[in-house]
Amino acid sequence: MSDMLQPFSAVVFDMDGLLVDTESLAMRSLMQVAAEMNIDAPEAFCHTMIGVPADHCRMLVQERFGSGFPADHYLGAAGRHMEALIEAGALALKPGVLELLADLEALGTRKAVATSSSRAKAGRHLRRTGILGRFDAVITRDDVERGKPHPDLFLKAAQALGVPAGSCLAFEDSYNGVRAACAAGMTVVMVPDLLPPTDEMRARCAAILTNLHAARPMVSARLTAA
Repeated sequence: MSDMLQPFSAVVFDMDGLLVDTESLAMRSLMQVAAEMNIDAPEAFCHTMIGVPADHCRMLVQERFGSGFPADHYLGAAGRHMEALIEAGALALKPGVLELLADLEALGTRKAVATSSSRAKAGRHLRRTGILGRFDAVITRDDVERGKPHPDLFLKAAQALGVPAGSCLAFEDSYNGVRAACAAGMTVVMVPDLLPPTDEMRARCAAILTNLHAARPMVSARLTAA
């Protein structure tokens, strides 16, 4: 654990790939629909859309396949494929989520979600996994002008929690999410999902953990009163 980790008074969580295991389902869906459309969308390309808002995903698709490519059809079909997987029961919480939330609640710590997903999608996924009511605020792409890697989502989350951004600990799994939380002035812990940590991520993060279980001692050791 790095000396960069400072005391904090509130916690902000990313959602996809950090709280709920959606990124693996999104990857499966993007690659499945690409195969059905007979287009070349390898795993490495699909990885570029992890932690990226929908408007940026559309731009990435059009950059790869051309401005005339039906990006909305492709992304929409992938979204429907993913929702079908979720309806079939494929959506699960990531390891350590319930335990860490319980620890924070026992300590009276305010907590928020800051996600690149839409408000409707965030609500569905958090409700389906039973944790929607566990947060003091849920900030989504619909609530800000700019998505990650800009700091807007995290700044608005801190505002909603009533604390300075610099007093927040942020948990993220994606590169753009780490960049956004750092830009907001938060202390950042990365819990990698599909994207491995890079030298940039190690430099930006106070710690890189294997799962949220590993964050529980950190909470007890570093928490301060709000």
